[in-house]
Amino acid sequence: MPFKKLKQYIIQQCNVDDKATAVPIDFRNTFSEILQRDTTQEEALIILLALVSHVTPGFYDQIIKELHPDGGEFPEWGGVKDEHYRSMQPTGETIQHLLGRENIQKRLHLQHYFQTEHWFYKEQLLYIAPVKEGMPFMSGKIILPPETLNLLMYGEVLKPRFGPDFPAKELTTLMDWEDLILNDNTLLQINQLRLWIKHQQTLRKDWDMAKRIAPGYRALFCGPSGTGKTLTASLLGKEFKKPVYRIDLSQVVSKYIGETEKNLENIFIRAENKDWILFFDEADSLFGKRATTRSAQDRFANQSVSYLLQRIENFNGVVILASNYKNNIDQAFIRRFNAIIPFTKPNASERLQLWKKSVPKTIIIEDEVLPEISKTYELTGAQIVNIIAYCCLQAIEREEKTMGIQHLLEGIKVEFQKEEKIFKYNGKIVV
Repeated sequence: MPFKKLKQYIIQQCNVDDKATAVPIDFRNTFSEILQRDTTQEEALIILLALVSHVTPGFYDQIIKELHPDGGEFPEWGGVKDEHYRSMQPTGETIQHLLGRENIQKRLHLQHYFQTEHWFYKEQLLYIAPVKEGMPFMSGKIILPPETLNLLMYGEVLKPRFGPDFPAKELTTLMDWEDLILNDNTLLQINQLRLWIKHQQTLRKDWDMAKRIAPGYRALFCGPSGTGKTLTASLLGKEFKKPVYRIDLSQVVSKYIGETEKNLENIFIRAENKDWILFFDEADSLFGKRATTRSAQDRFANQSVSYLLQRIENFNGVVILASNYKNNIDQAFIRRFNAIIPFTKPNASERLQLWKKSVPKTIIIEDEVLPEISKTYELTGAQIVNIIAYCCLQAIEREEKTMGIQHLLEGIKVEFQKEEKIFKYNGKIVV
């Protein structure tokens, strides 16, 4: 058992004198297969030392009691106790004590495992909790995110839960690319994004482009609601087996100074090196144009935009912003997008395809009905789906599997009423 060996190692390590050396126990293979990467002996030990208190409560307390039966204070062990959790939890100082002892060079060396440049932090496997200003950096508690705990204990990747620390929900779809009806220009630009997701590793590494192009990909989807922006993001995730997370901006944007940036930083840190796609819907509220500075509030709002500029440019994953109007986005963002993809309302030919794909195969409609409606009424794909769903429910209630033009017109009228639009048929207003 790894934890029994770990306890043996710690006691052995703490009992050696200045001239002796504890017999090493090789933990390197413990996590290599789970993490799908090679780990050094020290890295494996640090992972185990952080994990053990989550599996065996009181682990460190038992060792300290065995080594120091007379009791007392032992600050060299580091560790913290929470008011809701009585057992000792390891800190960076615990690692330094167990692996570095009194060797100053070794203790300094151990700190590099908790710097932002190390893969522990980059991949958010573990990190040290922030400490109050002036306190030793290594006195922070070692944090194992829920995803890490689940991976180490069960070998499964746990998807993040929606909450204050990660205000985002995964987008999924049962549709496929053939269900997405867009004009050729839009499809061409979407295909360029697909190519980047598929070949970006080859482009950056094998073709030596890493020094010339920034990591990650930034795209702006702009166009009216219901034209396929969210569906496109979902299909990208489905095709390349990447989670797509739609950020809930109502949980991100805060009226308090600095809170918006803090909330966003939490999201970007969690997503860094995770191969996720981040989708910011209705991005105008967050990435809007900077205002002329007339007050402190304007100054801080502009600082938020400046922070976002820097953050999305350095993010190494895919970021998609969706907006109804391109002109609402700050020009500084526009210059940094790899692609600006327009989503327009479908023309008559595209609407006909959408109607045909949306109608269930069990429903019978006369041949001339859909072409006529496609030419007459300018509707988005989302509106067409809503109308078909409305008409199908009415048909189920009637216990029929036929749908005439009057049924569809009734559904269109309901859809127009939502937006307070005037509904006409044969040139006459229908109330």
